[in-house]
Amino acid sequence: MTNQPYPNQQQDHGNENAPQAQKPISARKALVGVAIVLTAACLLAGFGILRRNSAGKALVQTTNEQAAPTVIVAAPKPGAPVDSFVLPGNVTAFTDSPIFARTAGYLTKWYFDIGARVKKGALLAEIATPEVDQQLAQAQAELVTAQANANNARIQADRYSGLVLSNAVSRQDTDTFVNQAAATASQVKSAQANVSRLQELQSFEKVYAPFDGVITARNIDTGQLIDPGAGKELFHLQAIHTLRVYANLPQNYSSNVKLGAKIDLTFAEHAGKIYQGTLVRTADAIDPASRTLLVEIDVDNRAGDLLPGSLAQVHFKTPSARPAFIVPAAALIFRKEGLRLGVVINGDTAHLLPVFIGEDDGASVQIVSGLTAVDQVIQDPPDSLIEGEKVQVVTPSAGGK
Repeated sequence: MTNQPYPNQQQDHGNENAPQAQKPISARKALVGVAIVLTAACLLAGFGILRRNSAGKALVQTTNEQAAPTVIVAAPKPGAPVDSFVLPGNVTAFTDSPIFARTAGYLTKWYFDIGARVKKGALLAEIATPEVDQQLAQAQAELVTAQANANNARIQADRYSGLVLSNAVSRQDTDTFVNQAAATASQVKSAQANVSRLQELQSFEKVYAPFDGVITARNIDTGQLIDPGAGKELFHLQAIHTLRVYANLPQNYSSNVKLGAKIDLTFAEHAGKIYQGTLVRTADAIDPASRTLLVEIDVDNRAGDLLPGSLAQVHFKTPSARPAFIVPAAALIFRKEGLRLGVVINGDTAHLLPVFIGEDDGASVQIVSGLTAVDQVIQDPPDSLIEGEKVQVVTPSAGGK
């Protein structure tokens, strides 16, 4: 009798292959799960990187915006057309000269102090020069000796020249005495030149005024040691009967100036009074740095009202009325290159515009050249504003003004 498997045993034997069929399915599920996890991690990492890049860009933009100064801009107000404009003018003496000593010594006396009006040739000071005096005495004695030697040589030469004709003396001795006479004559001229030099040097013991004018500085006192040359100025002398006024005329007006034209001048210390000068010369060249023409105006000052070194307001006439614009006085920027206005170009860039002003009432100024109606003028520019600087622009309403 054969052993037959039990039914349960057969069923179990048939199920031995069931785990082997499920293994590939479980592996695939595991790989899919890992892929999903990795994909999610990559997505999260990419999102984080993008978020950090966006935050960095926002930070840079915010930093740049905060670094740029905030400015208020407004268009200039149109003003009445002008037929004249005012420029500052520097007043100088017609002749301005420092007075130096030409000889060495000690100052014995001075005769004029600051503010004194002197005439040409007036004695200003005296200098004691004992060394020069002794040198002159020595040179004069040497001149006398040279003249005596020259006279003796001339006599000998004349005598031998007469005797040589009768063959009483040799030709060689005659030539020797003739040459000696010529040499001693040259020594006399040299001694005379030395005496003249020392006499001229001695004449510098007295210091004279070279022209009519006023003493504006005295830098010496009695007993001081005086050195020759330009080491130390003794006096400063200025001729003020006529004064020179220099002004820089804008290039666009340079063709309108005429030599001999009468120009009105005003001065702060003489309010309400108008002085008239004459345009006598120009530089005949435009300064490339400021684009202006240097002009000179001479004004009569025989009354002595005006002082050299002061500031004048020079009133120029224009041949035709030109448009003008009004801006706040606070908008002006004073730089070493000249007067400037800050304007905004390209929406966010500062530009320093060279301008020239007309009337100025303290609160606002009249711009007669350099500005147009479409310019956006910075109303109250910071002192640190530079050419090409980026700015943030706000309107007056947005700024609360």
